[in-house]
Amino acid sequence: MTDVFIPWLFVGIPFVGALVCLACWSDPYRVRMVAIICSVINLASIAGVANWLSTSSDGLLPLYLLPLATLVSTLGQPVHENHRPSWIMTLVFLGLGMGTLTAGNPFGLLCLISLMLIIMVLLYRHHTTLWPISWWGIGSFGVGVAGAGLSLAAGPPISAVASLTTYAVLLPLMPFHDGYLTALTRLPGSLPPFIVLLLPVLGLHGLAMAMPMMPNEFVAVIGLLALASSLYGAIKALAQSRVRLLVGYGSISFFSILWWFVAEAHAATPRAVVLAGAVGLATGGLLVAWQVIRTRYGDDVDPQSVSGLAAAMPKYAVLLSLLGLAAMGIPPFGVFAGFMGLLLTTPPSSTIGLFIALTAWLAASWYIMQMVQQLLFGARRPDLRYADLRYPEFTSLVIVVLALLALGLAPTSLFVSGQTSDKAAAMERSLIWNR
Repeated sequence: MTDVFIPWLFVGIPFVGALVCLACWSDPYRVRMVAIICSVINLASIAGVANWLSTSSDGLLPLYLLPLATLVSTLGQPVHENHRPSWIMTLVFLGLGMGTLTAGNPFGLLCLISLMLIIMVLLYRHHTTLWPISWWGIGSFGVGVAGAGLSLAAGPPISAVASLTTYAVLLPLMPFHDGYLTALTRLPGSLPPFIVLLLPVLGLHGLAMAMPMMPNEFVAVIGLLALASSLYGAIKALAQSRVRLLVGYGSISFFSILWWFVAEAHAATPRAVVLAGAVGLATGGLLVAWQVIRTRYGDDVDPQSVSGLAAAMPKYAVLLSLLGLAAMGIPPFGVFAGFMGLLLTTPPSSTIGLFIALTAWLAASWYIMQMVQQLLFGARRPDLRYADLRYPEFTSLVIVVLALLALGLAPTSLFVSGQTSDKAAAMERSLIWNR
């Protein structure tokens, strides 16, 4: 009975919240408050029924991450009537994401297909002269929908191979990364900081179920493609001047490293979820921090024209520095813990592959630190109006930093339910023994 009730509970709370938001549409402050309250209620409901949840090998962490990302992305946006649609769509995406994680097939796959179709419609509608419409991005999600539909209609091993393209769109892997990158740069309001966590978490969840059935030949190709994608993302990030593109390509590089570890292990363990969640949270936090700059100086502000924020905006400077360190993979944050956890539990078979992964990881210390240094230091311009973080912005960034610290310091077993902890531990012991 609980297996039927719990998915409807997790899906129903965000959708009821979206309906309440529509009822109080005329008041933007109430719309945001309803979105915040619904995300908190969803998070509390997960904690309340955690012992009755039956999860896959990726554990409970994805369920906690989605409402947390909803809370962060909603708090990070200023109260304005133009942000009301994005707050409502964030709740809708949260509901579809929770359905994908908990409902199982076929309802879970239908939620995932609906999610990608809605993103395609939003990408078509929300484009500006600064960010023209990207047919490559829409086409990538179209490939993901086709792969999910084929996996729903066909049986194994065809379904596993078909679903692989869908997961390569969600957990971005070259050449299917355009959908993720386009959603990050084109979608309005609170959607990008939420999307950067939602899509990879859903992709890794599906990959955890499909990877054991994947033929060894495909796994070998995935490993090579992942290494190429990690270098591609790092090089593209080094060449970017726009912040959203920089953090987008940087996160693609880290997610590609995750693909390589999963291919090496032929499985996705809870440690892989720690890395995916930490990279998604750090990327979303950087986007929220950049939204602070856009709120102060305009949507099309050139990051090269903003400097000297450290002295005038000390709270912003401290939190942006911590987010930059976390995104670079510096301890004790979650990105470092996830990377080292995978490295120690699934030692790679290829020294060259490890060297490429480490090179892509070290490249992050250059482009992320350069972005942070450009904003915080340098000459203080008299023509800029400096205003430190408002309370909601400060709260949003503090939550991200604390969550990244928790992912880095808490034991992985904390995020695994009692029904899956023994299986996950046995899987990791088996991987170490086989090595």
